[in-house]
Amino acid sequence: MSSLYQSMVAVIEQSITPLAGKLGQQKYVIAIRDGFTAALPFMIIGSFMLVFIFPPFSADTTNSFARGWLDFSATYREQLMLPFNLSMGVMTFFISVGIGASLGRQFNLDPVMSGLLAFMAFLLVAAPYADGKISTQYLSGQGIFTALITAIYSTRIYAWLKQNNVTIRLPKEVPTGVARSFEILIPVLVVIATLHPLNLFIEAQTGMIIPQAIMHLLEPLVSASDSLPAILLSVLLCQIFWFAGIHGSLIVTGIMNPFWMANLSANQAALAAGAALPHVYLQGFWDHYLLIGGVGSTLPLAFLLLRSRVAHLRTIGKMGIVPSFFNINEPILFGAPIIMNPMLFIPFVCVPLVNAVLAYSATKLGWLAQVVSLTPWTTPAPIGASWAANWALSPVVMCFICMAMSALMYLPFLRAYERSLLKTEEQKAQDAVSVANAARSNS
Repeated sequence: MSSLYQSMVAVIEQSITPLAGKLGQQKYVIAIRDGFTAALPFMIIGSFMLVFIFPPFSADTTNSFARGWLDFSATYREQLMLPFNLSMGVMTFFISVGIGASLGRQFNLDPVMSGLLAFMAFLLVAAPYADGKISTQYLSGQGIFTALITAIYSTRIYAWLKQNNVTIRLPKEVPTGVARSFEILIPVLVVIATLHPLNLFIEAQTGMIIPQAIMHLLEPLVSASDSLPAILLSVLLCQIFWFAGIHGSLIVTGIMNPFWMANLSANQAALAAGAALPHVYLQGFWDHYLLIGGVGSTLPLAFLLLRSRVAHLRTIGKMGIVPSFFNINEPILFGAPIIMNPMLFIPFVCVPLVNAVLAYSATKLGWLAQVVSLTPWTTPAPIGASWAANWALSPVVMCFICMAMSALMYLPFLRAYERSLLKTEEQKAQDAVSVANAARSNS
C-alpha cells in the first residue's frame, strides 16, 4: 500500500503538477477566467429575474398568492424580461470586455482600450445589421465561443502591433487619454480589415456567419460536455489537482465555463418557451451537488470532525464548519490535512464522483429539477441548488442525499486516520515518559 501511494505521489509530482501549474498560469486561461468573473454579477442578477418571471407554481394552481404572481408575470412579461435581456441576454458583451481587459493587462496594454477593442471585434462578426436592426441572436450563450476567440485575437493584434512599434505616437505633452485613443487607431483598423472580410467570406461560402459556423463546428463538443463521462472527468481532474496542492477548481471551471454558459442560455430559452430543458451539467450542478462545502464535498466531513476523538481534528472541525456552509473549505483541506494525505485520498476523490452519478441519474430519470439560474458559488448547497432550479424542492432532497452519502464514505477513512493519529500520540507520550525516566536514572 505504501509503495502504491509513493508511486501515485511520484506520478502527480512529476507529470500532473507541472502540467497543471503551466495550465493555471497560462495567459489565455487566466483571461477567460477573469472575463467570466467580471460578467458574473450581471449574469446572477439576470438569472434571478428569470426565476422571478417564471415562478415555481403550476399553471392551473388555485392558490391566491401563486395565481396573482403568475397573472402579474404573464401581464407584464415584456417589461419584466428587460433586465434579463440586458444582462443574461447580452452576456457576451461583459465576457468579451472582461477577457480583453484581462489579457491586455497581462500584455501591459491599456485594459480599457483592449476591452473595448475586444467588444468591437465581437460585434463586428456576431451582430449583423440588416433592415435598420442589429441581430441579437448571438449576443447570449450562442456567441460565447466567438466572444472568446475574437477577444483573444483582437488583443493579440493590439499587443503585436505595439511590440513592433506599429502605432501612432504623439508628443509627451499630449494628454494620456488622447494619446491612448490615437495608439489604438491602427489596431482597430487591422481588426476591422481582417475580421469583417473573413466574416463575409465565410458567409458567402457556407451561408453562416462566424458565430453560427463556430457553434456548428463545436456542436459535438458542446453535446459531449453535457454527458456523464465529461462530468466525471472534470471532477476527477479537479480532485487530483487539489490533492497535489493546486487550485483545481480554477483550472476546471476556466475550461468548462464557456460550455456551462452556452448550456445555461439554452436552458433559459427553453424555460421561456415552455419547452423541456435540454442540459444537465451547468455551474449550479457543479457547485451545489459536487462541491457541497467546497471541493471534495467536505461539509459532512466537517460535521464528523466536530465529534472526532483527536483533539487536533476537533479543532479543525470547529474552525472549518462555518466557512464550509459557504463552500470555503481551505481550513479543512490544509488543516486536517486532506492535501497529500493518503488516508483521505480515496474518499476525497470518490465522494464527488459518486454524487455526480447520483445527481445525473436522478436528473435523467426526471426526479431532479434542472438548473436554469446562475447562483453565487458561496450559496449554501440546499438553498443554492433550489435557487438554481427555479426554487424546486427536489434539489434540496438531492443535496441531503449527497451529504448523507458523503458522510458514509468519509466515516471509515476518518476513523482509520484517527486511529493512526492516536497511535502516534500514544507513541510520543511513551517516548516522552521513557526519556523522563532515563533522565531520572542518570541523575
